Amino acid sequence: MTHYDYIVIGAGSAGCAIANRLTEDSETTVLLLEAGNPDTKPEIQIPAQCLSLLGSEVDWSYFSEPEPGLNNRKMFCSRGKVLGGSSSINFMMYVRGNPHDYDHWQDLGNPGWSYRDMLPYFKKSEHQQRGADPYHGVDGELSVTDVISPAVVSQRFVDACVSMGSDYNPDFNGTQQTGAGFYQLTVKDGKRHSAAAAFLVPILQRPNLTVTTGALVTRLLFEGNRAVGVEYLHEGVLHQVRVNKEVVLSAGAFDSPKLLLLSGIGDAEYLRSMGIAVVANLPGVGQNLQDHLLVTVVRASTQDMHPAITSNGIEAGLFAHSEGNRDVAPDLQFFAGPIMFAPPGYALPDSGFTGAAALTRLQNVGSVSLKSIDPQDPPILRMNYLQSQADLQKLVEGIKLIRQLFAHSGFDEFRGEEIAPGANVTSDEAIASYVRDGCSTVWHPVGTCKMGIDSMAVVDPELRVHGIEGLRVVDASIMPTITTGNTNAPTIAIGEKAADLIKAERTSQSTANKFKVPVQLHL
Repeated sequence: MTHYDYIVIGAGSAGCAIANRLTEDSETTVLLLEAGNPDTKPEIQIPAQCLSLLGSEVDWSYFSEPEPGLNNRKMFCSRGKVLGGSSSINFMMYVRGNPHDYDHWQDLGNPGWSYRDMLPYFKKSEHQQRGADPYHGVDGELSVTDVISPAVVSQRFVDACVSMGSDYNPDFNGTQQTGAGFYQLTVKDGKRHSAAAAFLVPILQRPNLTVTTGALVTRLLFEGNRAVGVEYLHEGVLHQVRVNKEVVLSAGAFDSPKLLLLSGIGDAEYLRSMGIAVVANLPGVGQNLQDHLLVTVVRASTQDMHPAITSNGIEAGLFAHSEGNRDVAPDLQFFAGPIMFAPPGYALPDSGFTGAAALTRLQNVGSVSLKSIDPQDPPILRMNYLQSQADLQKLVEGIKLIRQLFAHSGFDEFRGEEIAPGANVTSDEAIASYVRDGCSTVWHPVGTCKMGIDSMAVVDPELRVHGIEGLRVVDASIMPTITTGNTNAPTIAIGEKAADLIKAERTSQSTANKFKVPVQLHL
């Protein structure tokens, strides 16, 4: 049977970074397994085509269970099924989150995860177009750039925010997060710069790296409480491969807990009910599912308006506090640009613009569980959106603010008919109904293998699965609480930090072995 030092499951935002860093040592062998195919679909490289990727062959195209808070509507939950994972199909927005997010992780019992600890990892990955400063790096693999040729309507959104009292913020990842400004994108030379393009493509010739696509991992292999390998399905054939050091699970917030459950790691009573032998009783596996939720205002434009081919269509933004929010971090994130993103059923005009309000912290959490013991079945997703009246009210407030901004004089030359929710939707009750029927995930699921030391934690602060040797989870599922903003940049930083944790442990073990006193036997 083939052996590797490390097996990384999932070539997404974290997995690509880990594979890159671990194979910097030419003596370390890594197998990277990805269920999707190579990122050869042409639309992946074109920023303006990002919407066309949702629901395509490079998307897992998951759906939630009927959501009680959404009038029993099922939420479409897009996840990348391709090299680069969701970084190959997302909107390319580079947002790190609020410093308080990471300080809170540390306060929850995770030393080494404060913002001060994490900032070097953000900088390490980054090749910042604007140059180096205390918050940004230029020597990293990931290209971070300003929007090329932003639309006039995007600038008008920023102007409207400032005129209504918001600070102008030139950098959401700098000295402060609140305020209005333009988002930066993971784009290089006008093309998407996914985690695969940044971290994987430049190192594919390393002889100590093996990348296998179309490989669906079906279960982890154990000897006692130690992970010793994986089983995966490739071209209709089951394969098993052994690991010398560690298995690194980076399959994402839906599929990492699914694979742990299939492999016997989870709530013991639940596993037995599914007919799965228990390897470790960790009731937190699949729990604590968190996400961001978004609702839009769409207007027709009186002038022809389309995003540049190098734009994701969501160019301008605002981070703000809802009424009554006294937390350090803002709880509302806004997006705007020359794109039309409306709920299904709305007839969209040829030209228009959209404003969106996203709730960055929802009061209810969801769960991931198994549909069956067949690894090819999708997981059961219960998101539990909008079961809190307070969450619903904040999105109603967000709709009202967007309408106020679009009423600003700067939009006079563009402002056409309001397509969604529509001019007749005016009362709080009517807006709330629109929110329930028309809101969308922002495709930021996290938290289902949370890091911590409490009874529901799945991994420790070194990302090792509690009670299991030789197994770590490294992706957005380890976040104990969701970050304030888009989650791709934090997930890459998690991968960067995990690589250092793995290397440090390997060095420590090597040193211990080097100085171990030989045992003398006297017979």
